[in-house]
Amino acid sequence: MTKRKFLFTSEQVSEGHPDKMCDIVSDSLLDALLEKDPKTKFACETLIKNNTIVLGGEISSTAVIDYEAVIRASLAKIGYHDENFDFSPKTCQIINFLDVQSSEIANSVHVDKSPEEIGAGDQGLMMGYATNETEELLPLTLVLSTKLILKLKELRETNASFKWLRPDCKTQVTVEYEQLEKGKIRPLRVHTVLISTQHTDEISLEELRRSLREDVIPLVIPQKFLDSETKYFLNPSNSFIVGGPKGDAGVTGRKIIADTYGGWGGHGGGAFSGKDATKVDRSGAYAARWMAKSLVANGYCERCLVQVTYGIGMAEPISLYVDSYGTVKDGFDDEHLTSLLKKNFDLRPGMIIKELNLERPIYRDTCILNHFMPKVNSTWEVPKKI
Repeated sequence: MTKRKFLFTSEQVSEGHPDKMCDIVSDSLLDALLEKDPKTKFACETLIKNNTIVLGGEISSTAVIDYEAVIRASLAKIGYHDENFDFSPKTCQIINFLDVQSSEIANSVHVDKSPEEIGAGDQGLMMGYATNETEELLPLTLVLSTKLILKLKELRETNASFKWLRPDCKTQVTVEYEQLEKGKIRPLRVHTVLISTQHTDEISLEELRRSLREDVIPLVIPQKFLDSETKYFLNPSNSFIVGGPKGDAGVTGRKIIADTYGGWGGHGGGAFSGKDATKVDRSGAYAARWMAKSLVANGYCERCLVQVTYGIGMAEPISLYVDSYGTVKDGFDDEHLTSLLKKNFDLRPGMIIKELNLERPIYRDTCILNHFMPKVNSTWEVPKKI
């Protein structure tokens, strides 16, 4: 029987991309509030265009912060400094439409409730995914596209030879996979690498493409995955000088696939950034990843999808689903895996918050690039012994 081969692609965006800038603003404000009041309830959407930022959402907190100072300080770390060229954190206009959280939602979800009783901040379905094809237990397509962004950021910030790089960037990696028996898959080679990076006018297109091809890609993608047929599309639109909010509007939560699994597994549709952990769009999704990663790390399957669903104000989840794609170890099936998760994980929102310590100011760092690439404070990335 001929083994089927297929192509799969994932993308990633830099922190200078306007959508990701909005995630950073929303989560920086959440961090500032949590630092003073860990019980803060917050839902903040950010819009950015040109040199203007607009905030909208709801808040319940005893904390008092300087919203403008927090926003400007957080965005200054990205690397934009001149509004005539891109965007300036020092001079941008900030319009604040944040309002008080609805008492109906507050009473339903958290008012006068113990951690065991805290209800979900909204209805929804959350998805977790893990695969053993990389040490991060994430898809190779996503890992490579994310590491390309990280390398470009590192070179821009530390290497004078790359002073022509600007903060806005997108990458995309296509991998050829082989379908093995029982739903198992194996990455064979990198089929295509696409990088579109903002730059100054100091570098020619020819030199930019040469530098990406010779000085960036080989440092990220293992040689075993590159061959003579690998395709490279490097700044395919040619000039990319005008970027960031000057080139495109940004909105919180528009990069939910790059934030999660690069298109693998599934997505419930809810964004993470700007939401405190009573919003199960965030905490439930982190728990779903924690469960999926724990199953793979403990050797119960080679890859799996986990879905958990909630109703607003309800503490107990409505349903739990596991699909191991046929890679479950001998003697087990997906029903066994579901039972294991129910025995080892308490999926009530208040208990997720407690176990994963989600009332800390950790979210600005978490939201940059992918929420599931291991980071210092990502407790959901530490597999639980099952």
